[in-house]
Amino acid sequence: MDVAVVGATGDVGRQVCTQIVERRVLPPTARLQLVGRAGGASGRAVHGLRADLVDAYDEHAPLLDVAHSPDDVTADVIVVAAGLTPPARTGADPDRRVLAATNGAVLAEYADAIARHGSGHEVVIVVTNPVELGVAVMAERLGRHRVLGMGAWLDTLRFRRELAVELGVRRHRVGGFVGGQHGEDAVPLWSTVRVSGLDADERARAVAALRRGRTLDALPAEIAAAKTELARVAAEGMGAAFDLIDTWPADLRLVTRPWMTHQSGAKTPAGTASATVDLLEVILDGREIVVAGQVALDGELDGRLDGMPSGPDGAPYRGVLGVPVVLGPGGWTRVLLDDLPDDEARRLAHAADGVGRMVAASATPGRDDRSGRPERTGTAAGAPAAPSRAHDLGEPARAGDRASSGQAETAWVATVHGLDQPGTLTALTGVFSTRGVSFDSLATEPVDDDGRAGRIVVTFRATPRRARALERAVRRLATVRSVVVEPAPGTEFSQGGPAR
Repeated sequence: MDVAVVGATGDVGRQVCTQIVERRVLPPTARLQLVGRAGGASGRAVHGLRADLVDAYDEHAPLLDVAHSPDDVTADVIVVAAGLTPPARTGADPDRRVLAATNGAVLAEYADAIARHGSGHEVVIVVTNPVELGVAVMAERLGRHRVLGMGAWLDTLRFRRELAVELGVRRHRVGGFVGGQHGEDAVPLWSTVRVSGLDADERARAVAALRRGRTLDALPAEIAAAKTELARVAAEGMGAAFDLIDTWPADLRLVTRPWMTHQSGAKTPAGTASATVDLLEVILDGREIVVAGQVALDGELDGRLDGMPSGPDGAPYRGVLGVPVVLGPGGWTRVLLDDLPDDEARRLAHAADGVGRMVAASATPGRDDRSGRPERTGTAAGAPAAPSRAHDLGEPARAGDRASSGQAETAWVATVHGLDQPGTLTALTGVFSTRGVSFDSLATEPVDDDGRAGRIVVTFRATPRRARALERAVRRLATVRSVVVEPAPGTEFSQGGPAR
């Protein structure tokens, strides 16, 4: 599988790229696409980042590709880490809501491009803040099960660490999830906490001790008071502020420690990137694993949110929220959350209301698509909706998670001019195999261009959408000079799809 990182040269994006290569998440035959913006600092820096990664990890680095336009983003898994970030300095409150106006437009631009040019099977991990807005925008265009926000997983790992420290064990022995909205409205789901080696009674006693007789109803006021106190203490010494955090309960530490880290000027790129790459590894591994993530819900939590069992007129509740989900190679498949204690249900309902208001405030009229219909860029509750646009090659519009109607496979011929060197044919076959497309035939022709390049002719069968995605992916290979994909002789296309 290939991976693209949008915003590759930002604080988090650079860490994501480095950890993908350093942790050997991708084999040398796979492709990692570094995406910047043409004409800006990131457009220049992606070339330097590529050179730096090759210098450091040449022995096992994947194929590194540079792209400068949303239309050029092509991969099986896309990490979106572009956009503005909150200022990291003392006194600057990193409220993710203030980022919505600017980052919402960036997210919509990339979502539109992926929907227009992609294969229709990409999985997107949203890192850009506000994460919930990113999920709403992407899910609206790509289908809700293909989009996951990483904020709840990062909060989950932080929560497990805080619990592990207090229990005197390693983090991998602690289970439990955090849901809600990434940031101050994160909801520690104490009812999901598990500790390896403890039976039910021992676990109940341990959790009761960790909670110190408190409920989540008190948490918002505690967070507000803690931030005021930390600002006062940090003015005298940053170390003293972190020492103070260590004395507080685990769920309060979950929110205040990263807040103080940001206030210190350090930001949190390493932890954010590590959580993102964790999710990436799950998707690439091919197994299904339970994680936490921000997703676009469509009634899955009916009856579990106090005061919000359903939408208006009894319709199922729809919106973006962090919850435990089953994640696999095609995205997330289902929510795993039992009936909740009252305080957890109330906090989730509060977070859901906040996300809905933030997404509604960020919804703006979209640009007209090629069919002349206005395009939606957000919904009041963050609910996914399908765009309508006339795709290339007469492809009919997609509708959410449903497969495109009228998309029959037909025959294609790809003519590739590639460098005459080891790895060219391997890279080409890798693009097709990772997308589940087999060659009907493959032929090589004599080398030209003074012995430096040769021609490869491939025939295959695919839908029009997948054929165009394959063409774009092959064109991005470093060893390919040019590629042309055309219908096989005798194949014609009408407005509704292929016709013979």
